[in-house]
Amino acid sequence: MYKVLLVDDEFLISDGISSVVNWSLLGTELIGIAHDGLEALASIERQRPDIIISDIRMPGMDGLQLVEAVAEKYREISFIMLTGFTEFEYAKTAMQYGVKHYLLKPCSEESLVQAIGELVSEKRELTDHEHFVQAIQYNLERVLPHAKEYFLKELVTNKTYGVKEWKYFGELFSVQFLGQRVRLLLVEIEGEHEYLHLFAVKNIAEDIFHNPILSTTVRGHLLVMMEDTMSEAQLFRNIDEIRATFTRYYRYDLTMALSEPGELPQTRQLYMRTIAYLNHRFYLGEGSLIMERDVAAIEERDVPEFEYDQGRLVTAIQAGHWQDAGAELNRIFQLLVDLRYDISQTKSYLIQIFMEIIRLSGAADMKHYMDRLPYMIETSTLHSFQQFLLTVAKQITLRRYEHQRSRQSQMVHQVKQLVQKRYQDETLTLQSIAGEIYMNPDYIGKMFKKETGEKFTNYVLTYRIQKALELLEQDGNYTVSLLAEYTGFGSNWPYFSKVFKKYTGFSPSEYKKAIP
Repeated sequence: MYKVLLVDDEFLISDGISSVVNWSLLGTELIGIAHDGLEALASIERQRPDIIISDIRMPGMDGLQLVEAVAEKYREISFIMLTGFTEFEYAKTAMQYGVKHYLLKPCSEESLVQAIGELVSEKRELTDHEHFVQAIQYNLERVLPHAKEYFLKELVTNKTYGVKEWKYFGELFSVQFLGQRVRLLLVEIEGEHEYLHLFAVKNIAEDIFHNPILSTTVRGHLLVMMEDTMSEAQLFRNIDEIRATFTRYYRYDLTMALSEPGELPQTRQLYMRTIAYLNHRFYLGEGSLIMERDVAAIEERDVPEFEYDQGRLVTAIQAGHWQDAGAELNRIFQLLVDLRYDISQTKSYLIQIFMEIIRLSGAADMKHYMDRLPYMIETSTLHSFQQFLLTVAKQITLRRYEHQRSRQSQMVHQVKQLVQKRYQDETLTLQSIAGEIYMNPDYIGKMFKKETGEKFTNYVLTYRIQKALELLEQDGNYTVSLLAEYTGFGSNWPYFSKVFKKYTGFSPSEYKKAIP
């Protein structure tokens, strides 16, 4: 079980979170609640939590100061920051200490559980990674081939891997490149193929290259890393032989990307470049060997980088604001029209945007949209892309809107039920109801007004007067003081009379006389 410490100076927030989350189901244990940063530090010294959920704005030591203090001594501790909307940009300064999860207050149980679950998954993955390295050390001979593949995959995908890791694993695997310059070959099998075909290409490449190499499969590709010792002519001959041997036995073609020579610390950058090269197969043709010189010929124009505010688009869709989302998408398309990239490059950008959009849909809908991706690739006009993406984004945005509206309606219905249950209680307030349902009173008030068209206080007064009228209809002998007491006004019958007349146009006495 991972230990969780909750830090918030607002009792309703901390009490609400501690009560509503099923900690054990998430594989966690709530070990305590602190009300400011200093109290939290003392708890951290004693109990060493794995996860801290902390508000940003607190008296004494605030949340950001707490993150900084903890990062100096306990880098393994992860944070979830609770922040108000106006504090969000300010909260980003905590990113330098590894904080990745921010929840806007008031946060839902769903978003909090998701954030905790992600941190637990990350910690489990880290533990699994450490166990894997230990397994390599204890069972080297048995797992050596898999370990080599895993290391190369980590070397090109993990930003933290570098020369230090290469030196350690190179000695471990007895793979020593005499020089420090390497080249990468990234291979993609064209067409619908089976995964075993990648292993066939891998075995062919290992047989043909005689100098030390490492190879692995990563993201549907075969990746080969070799020491840069042979001439380009010999290198090209080996690559041609790989293609010829593979196509002799299988009916699929190979598209390959060859990096420029680079230093070992540049391995990840070389890998990213080879992926970029493969994207150009749309205009260079399938079955090509793509290198920097081929891409440079196409990219020789001096065109500025394509940049757009991904957060603005995603936020608008998540919030269910189609007008904003549609306007942002149209702005992106206008930018692409102005830049006039090569069509294939433009398509790659649009596919990235497409993926960002459909990730906001459910699993079933995402599969449905992914099935339409081939149509997107085949489309030849920017306008067709635009209409396709606008349609998909609008569907997802409107579903988000309906979902949020439904949740708001359920919350308002719950508030009304509590009013109907407690209307006789003169201590009934928006704050007291917020405490019962563990939500922010300002948020409840805003959503209540949006859903019903009236303020919460007006709704309560109207409901109480309606109950008073019902009592008078049942028995016209009720005194004003009893009516006030029975409808939540307590002993303040003058105020009750004033409100009664405002809502009915009659004083209680006048209304009683008018009852037949």
